[in-house]
Amino acid sequence: VGEGGWDNVAQLRRIAGWCGRYGIKFKLNTVVCSLNWREDMVERVRELAPFRWKVFQVLVVVGENENDLRKRDARKFVVSDEEFEYFCERHKGVKGFVAEPNRLMKSSYLILDEYMRFLDKGDGEEKTSESILDVGVQKALSQVHWDQESFAERGGIYDWTKEAGVSSSGEGCGGELGGVKKEELNW
Repeated sequence: VGEGGWDNVAQLRRIAGWCGRYGIKFKLNTVVCSLNWREDMVERVRELAPFRWKVFQVLVVVGENENDLRKRDARKFVVSDEEFEYFCERHKGVKGFVAEPNRLMKSSYLILDEYMRFLDKGDGEEKTSESILDVGVQKALSQVHWDQESFAERGGIYDWTKEAGVSSSGEGCGGELGGVKKEELNW
């Protein structure tokens, strides 16, 4: 049972079940930090059977989570590259495992904020582009660094579409919950 009394594994089982019911590929993300780098998650993750398990090294970003003035101060959760590698070595045999150390993560994502600006989380302080609504995608993209080699190395290109053989009737889409109780989604 995790923080606040939530049983995170039970909730993940429910979510994985819903994904299976509607033919949605279940992807699991884990941030490896000072609290969990020694854990053995092999059996739990195999039980959940995600098609892709992304394992991230906790990342401190200047301007976002680097001091006690921020809502979230990540410094106390930092793990060394060696600790992250220890976790990865222990779990690399799990189907769908994809490791993302900080060296791959920093500039390999294209992230838009609520103003539709690209965020540059590379080395140093976070930078933003102008809004794609004002200047277009190409110009905004030219204002940030996106490491396409790291994007490819971390497996950024993969088939995320629905599983084959699933009904395209739209069941469970467009606001329908398909038998899932709305309160189950609040956790």
